[in-house]
Parts: sequence; structure tokens; C-alpha cells
Amino acid sequence: MKKGIILLWLLLAAISFNLLNAPTNSLQAQGLPTAAVGLEVGNMAPDLNLQTPDGKNLPLSSLRGKVVLIDFWASWCRPCRMENPNVVNAYNKYKNAKFNHAKGFTVYSVSLDKEKNSWMNAISQDSLAWPNHVSDLKWWYSAAAQTYGVQTIPTNWLIDETGVIVAKNLRGGLLEAELDKLVKK
Repeated sequence: MKKGIILLWLLLAAISFNLLNAPTNSLQAQGLPTAAVGLEVGNMAPDLNLQTPDGKNLPLSSLRGKVVLIDFWASWCRPCRMENPNVVNAYNKYKNAKFNHAKGFTVYSVSLDKEKNSWMNAISQDSLAWPNHVSDLKWWYSAAAQTYGVQTIPTNWLIDETGVIVAKNLRGGLLEAELDKLVKK
């Protein structure tokens, strides 16, 4: 009886040790950095899954491996439209750049529009050439805007190839300055 209890205790101790020392999530199991999900620099960016103009869902997480600018904007937002040339310039300059760990740069463009035609016209007029345009066409009631606590637009978050936020609210030349830090020297 004593041997059985001792063996049971040893078995429980071994299981406990393995559980305590096991990777806590799949990123850690793959040897990738882990971070709490949140909206601050150093946090894992919350995933989004919105529809493209052609009605297909496009999860933010599907862009892992690239540096991604999550850009909240709208066709009716004059400051957004004034900022778009800066985003276009950064996209054109860095989309094929060699990064330290990432396979390029892209934009995950989240529109807070209500009307699809206005959204599509603004994409065309502003030459927003990246393929990752999404919206739920719910204006300020967008699930993505609520997830990210968006109060004003334009606003953005820059995430690295693992989905960790490296900078936020980059306007004008600040976006290119942050991207320069990630480019292979």
C-alpha cells in the first residue's frame, strides 16, 4: 500500500512538473516570442477578421510573417485622406524591402465607412494599391474599431512579423522612420 501511494505521488509530481514547464501557447512552443494581447507597444495585436470589398474574410493573422500597418481610416475623413499619400509612399518604398526577420511590408486597411461605393472610390482616388482592404461598413460601430478602442481617425498600429505591436499613431514621416528601424542594414 505504501509503495502504491509513493508511486502515485511520484506520478503526480512528474505530471505537475511537466505542466509547469510546458510551453504556455503555440508561439512559445515554436520558439517565437509571446506577449499579452493588448493595444500597447510590446503587446500582441488583437486579431481582426473583416470582409474585403469582394466579400471574403481576411484575418489580420493571415499576414503573419510580414510587417503590417493596421490603418483605420474612412473615405469621409479629410485628415485620413490627407494622410493617405504618406501611407502610399511608405507602402511603395517598403513592400519589397529586406527586413531583419519579416518577409516584406503591407497595410491592413480598416475602413470605417458606411457605404461600399464611397469606400471603393476613395481606394481608387487615393491609389491605395495594397490588397488588404477590409470593412464591416458599420461606421463608428465597427467591431474592429471597438476592439482597438478607436476614438479618432486616422489612427494606426505597426506590428512585426509575429503580430507584436512595435509602434502606434505613426503619421507623416514617422511611419518611414519606424520601418527604417526594421529594415536589414
